[in-house]
Amino acid sequence: MNYFYYPGCSLEGTAQEYDASTRALFAALGADLTEVEGWTCCGAGAAESVSRLLALALPARNLALIEKTGSDADLLVPCSACYLNLKKAAETVRSGSDTARKINEALSVENLSVSGKTRVRHLLDVLIRDIGPEVIHGHTVYPLSRLRVAPYYGCQCLRPYAAFDDPERPCSMSVLLTAAGARILDWRMGGICCGASQTQTKPENGIRLTAAILREAREADAIVTVCPMCQMNLAAFQAAASRMDPLVRPVPVLFLPQVLGIAMGIDASLLRLNANLSVTREFTEKLMADRVPVAYSPLRVGVNKSFPP
Repeated sequence: MNYFYYPGCSLEGTAQEYDASTRALFAALGADLTEVEGWTCCGAGAAESVSRLLALALPARNLALIEKTGSDADLLVPCSACYLNLKKAAETVRSGSDTARKINEALSVENLSVSGKTRVRHLLDVLIRDIGPEVIHGHTVYPLSRLRVAPYYGCQCLRPYAAFDDPERPCSMSVLLTAAGARILDWRMGGICCGASQTQTKPENGIRLTAAILREAREADAIVTVCPMCQMNLAAFQAAASRMDPLVRPVPVLFLPQVLGIAMGIDASLLRLNANLSVTREFTEKLMADRVPVAYSPLRVGVNKSFPP
């Protein structure tokens, strides 16, 4: 399996552990990731406030760089905000609208053009549909049976493009984590907004949303996410959230590739567990207890959901 890889800005800054663990996980699974040569910022959430065309042309440039290679490999994107921007640009270009023409006009200054043929895939999409729980299960040497985890998807990997899971009742991450032996917290907050940038622009509103998620996750050993902004909000604002809501307690917030990598026995230094803001001693002790490799039993995930082809 071969994919183009777009890390995006967050994975080179505040979420370096997401980048490192993603690369380590896919290497262990035998999948090749080719970083897009010359990639630039997708515009994040700021470009659209300046110009709608800019917000589309920035991610479209990265798609044009891929098309220039002539390869038909899919583009794997770990960051949910980057995924949404790139997906939106690809869909807009494929529409053949006047906006699509303007995007290519903007790209022509670099002698680039884009048709939208590259398929933009979120990391979770690739893991659930291309890799699958059976493969994760087969690679598991340290089942996570001691851990109860709360899968947290956030907004942008599921909305508005419900490409691989149900935005209202997502379960793809639960399937993968169950395959690695973890127990799943029964909760309904997996697709609820964490506050996004409101934790900076309107802190009281943003932290209230963050606190609601942390309160419902208080019985979990860890929250597992696939979004850098969600990870930052849920990890960095725990103290502020606990002042707002006394039911909030400290809980580690890890990225999905880190947790799957732990189960697969990937070295912790490659997963960058030391970079997470909220990993507690209690969590580390529970994680490392009885770490004896086992021959894992045949997979019985027990989820009857079929994912879109």
